[in-house]
Amino acid sequence: MTLTDPRRQLLLELFQAGLARVEGRRCTAAALAASTAWRPQRVWTAAVGKAASSMALGAHDALGASQERLLLITKDGHVEPEARALCGVEIYESAHPLPDERSIAAGERLLSWTQELPPDVAPLFLISGGASSLVEVLAPGVTLAQLKRLHDAGIASGIAIAELNANRTRLSRIKGGRLTAELAGRLARALFISDVPGDDPAVIGSGLLGPASGAADAVERSVIASIDDAVAAAGELAMSRGFAVRMAAQRFDGDVRRLAVRFTHELDLYRESVHIWGGESVVRLPPNPGHGGRNQHLALAAARCIAGRRDLFLLAAGTDGTDGVSVDAGALVDGESCARIALAELDVEACLNAADSGTALARSGDLIHTGPTGTNVGDLVIGLKCAS
Repeated sequence: MTLTDPRRQLLLELFQAGLARVEGRRCTAAALAASTAWRPQRVWTAAVGKAASSMALGAHDALGASQERLLLITKDGHVEPEARALCGVEIYESAHPLPDERSIAAGERLLSWTQELPPDVAPLFLISGGASSLVEVLAPGVTLAQLKRLHDAGIASGIAIAELNANRTRLSRIKGGRLTAELAGRLARALFISDVPGDDPAVIGSGLLGPASGAADAVERSVIASIDDAVAAAGELAMSRGFAVRMAAQRFDGDVRRLAVRFTHELDLYRESVHIWGGESVVRLPPNPGHGGRNQHLALAAARCIAGRRDLFLLAAGTDGTDGVSVDAGALVDGESCARIALAELDVEACLNAADSGTALARSGDLIHTGPTGTNVGDLVIGLKCAS
């Protein structure tokens, strides 16, 4: 078995098929083109999130010259060159996953932009995962230090993203539908690429354009891409290659080690087949964690479960192209991954305990690097059982 094994290449192709289905530019352009009743003459667009750049390009593809101004707020390194050349663009590269002073500046600009909308302009909001960290206007009496402590405590304890977003909302002047309330009942459109369970606009981006509680609300909301779409696309390609395919009906969540055992067990239960899961795991971090993210942690734990098997492979990766604070999307492991790590004189269990999976997987050659993908719908895990 080599790192160029065709079976490994198949898993990478399935992952890429999933990404293509939920790519922000394609999904946004298609959603706007299908909205025959929404054809305003003047549009101001605010795009916020990791997929903001690609979604903004999709809006430009569909709206053309009617898109007069664009406020684009995204993660460092996620602005596509073509987006920088769009007419009337104003760009903020902000902080993720931990908010900082740039998040406050971007949030205050988003709030003032919303308040400055002319009466004859149609506002379009494009929201994707990462918005919770990228923009913030703190509630009176709340400090940035408090917000950072909340985030750090949530990540370290491994709480679910929905719970973390709910906690963030309580500290914010714009989350939880409060930015929607600033629209004061004017007509607006909001398109969402979802990275949260249930695909609820009240949760995506901590409810940045969610329903306004107790205030006038005339925002038309549409979720245009989710992890289910990515799972379906990967499954379709696998079936076209002649594989039996099992796509999980429910999204996964919970502890990565438990999930690694579950996924590898399910993979081994059946004859040659492809298994595809979508969701988001959590990792409880030790003090001073090492390098890597939840997908790398899951992959390394799975590698231990399939050690010595020549017929089992598992890919775990984030659809946004990043995993934790690393620049890698995740990893693809096989039955020889643990042996390659041992040859590099590293101990798998020690790396797992130290949350240093990225170091081990770099030595085994199993990391996946995509760069920014133009989307963010959560995590894909793809398993393959195939003898040759």
